[in-house]
Amino acid sequence: MENKKLLRANLVLSSLVLLFLFTSFLKVDVSRTVSSYLTKRTDSLSQIVHSLDLSKDYFLAGEFIPIHIQEVRERLDRELVENSYRHSRTILNIKKANKYFPIIEPILAEEGVPDDMKYLAIAESDLMNATSSAGAKGIWQFMKATGREYGMQVNDEVDERYHIEKATRAAARYLKSKKEKLGTWAFAMAAYNAGTTGVKNAIAKQKAQSYFDLNMSQETTRYYFRIAAIKEIMQHPERYGFYLDDSELYPPMTDFNIVTVDTTIENLGDFANKYGISYRILKVYNPWLRRHKLTNTSGKEYEIKIPKITF
Repeated sequence: MENKKLLRANLVLSSLVLLFLFTSFLKVDVSRTVSSYLTKRTDSLSQIVHSLDLSKDYFLAGEFIPIHIQEVRERLDRELVENSYRHSRTILNIKKANKYFPIIEPILAEEGVPDDMKYLAIAESDLMNATSSAGAKGIWQFMKATGREYGMQVNDEVDERYHIEKATRAAARYLKSKKEKLGTWAFAMAAYNAGTTGVKNAIAKQKAQSYFDLNMSQETTRYYFRIAAIKEIMQHPERYGFYLDDSELYPPMTDFNIVTVDTTIENLGDFANKYGISYRILKVYNPWLRRHKLTNTSGKEYEIKIPKITF
């Protein structure tokens, strides 16, 4: 009996010793693992970041960017680096470009404006119907007075700054007028950002021979190079680490019928339902309709898009 008790006690003691040794080993192992992880985390981040290769010629709107001038090179390099690492915004812009560029490109061509100007719309709004702190609206970011000057209707119910076709045509004509006054597309882009008077005065005071000689606000100084960087990245996305299949791009917003109306629409929800779409989809395709109704006492004709696809 005593032998059995002694044997049982030895077994318990042996078990406790083994348990102690195991937990001690476990603590040491965990401690080593955590220490190793922290050391790796401190010494080496799990990423590979390369400087960009600028060993080629760059053009914007058919005009040469003189990156052989070091200061110009650094300005372009800054915008390429910053926009290369804005991953979510860049991916979305590539997707949205497939949706909106088929609308924008033919209008720019009709107006005799370089195709590259479509990238200005990305610099302005990321191809969104945005509103700036100054009150500029739409993809092309027109102020109310400028929008009206270029033939767009702007009131509580209709704001054609959100009408992509009309706003694109207005933007093209605006840029053409600036180019005619200032001489180059680079100056025209600067004027789109800072206004014609500001650019013209800066050219005169600073005796600038080109846009690259101008010393203006940081926003305007960076603006042209931001457009150039957006163009470069979006034309060569894989070079900058962006890989998208065609199936991941947003489909072009070009498959619709036009319904012409010349009378008041009391309720746009009823109007949408009449054509088999929701109020929401009506507004997606016609964001220039700003209220739930369209008052029309003058007989003016409005063209409303009705998508052909079924939702």
